[in-house]
Amino acid sequence: MHRVLLFAASAAALFAQLPAPNSNGVSLGHIHLMVADPEPQKKLWVDLLGAEVTHMGSLEMLKLPGIFIIVGKARTPPAEGSVGSTVNHFEFLVKSYADIKAKLAAAGLATVSDNAATKQIMVDFPDKVRVEFTEDAALNVPVAMHHIHLSTPDPEKLRAWYVKTFGAKEGTRGAFLAAMIPGGEVDFRKAQQAEAPTKGRSLDHIGFEVKNLEEFCRKLQAGGLTFDSPYREMPQLAGLKLAFIVDPEGTRIELTEGLAGK
Repeated sequence: MHRVLLFAASAAALFAQLPAPNSNGVSLGHIHLMVADPEPQKKLWVDLLGAEVTHMGSLEMLKLPGIFIIVGKARTPPAEGSVGSTVNHFEFLVKSYADIKAKLAAAGLATVSDNAATKQIMVDFPDKVRVEFTEDAALNVPVAMHHIHLSTPDPEKLRAWYVKTFGAKEGTRGAFLAAMIPGGEVDFRKAQQAEAPTKGRSLDHIGFEVKNLEEFCRKLQAGGLTFDSPYREMPQLAGLKLAFIVDPEGTRIELTEGLAGK
């Protein structure tokens, strides 16, 4: 509980920006959805959670404490959502379980699980994007990013990759292994078999913000990591720098430098 309270306090102070990076220059950055119709998704994030619409050049983003949600239009409508892929779901802390439960019900979202004792509720957003909410009454904001939950046959091995690649700190959340990164954490659940890669699904990829990204990419390449898309700069996105990699289980990861909405 102490760790959660510390995170909540830091998230409250960081509503207007992404968190300060760790010693490797890395913090949580964004979650990128690619869906058939972005408008219903965006409306829910704004109406339910109070996300602020912001832009970087031509890129529209939804800003929440410690994270950006980006919703794009898929060229081909995704057939599947987050469940069944390596990213099973992601979670936010909320100030009031009762309030978020009422809002989710009013929006007509399908409830996957609801535990009043632990004040946790999990729902499916449109396009089968699974999102979990847990109450933390000590929050100084209505909602704050908490974790991204990956599925893998070997949680310990995958956590070790995130620790090595991003300088994350080893930890646990209940029975789950976790990799702690400024802005939240990546948790690992045991899967009976390898899950599908995220690319092409409604939750297409996750993102980390990286200081000195070009140098960071050089180090990854020197260590033998293959890039899904190499480092490049995007003048049309206000000079955003980015690259894509894929974790050992198939989670597509965007690395950015300069992600900041206006």
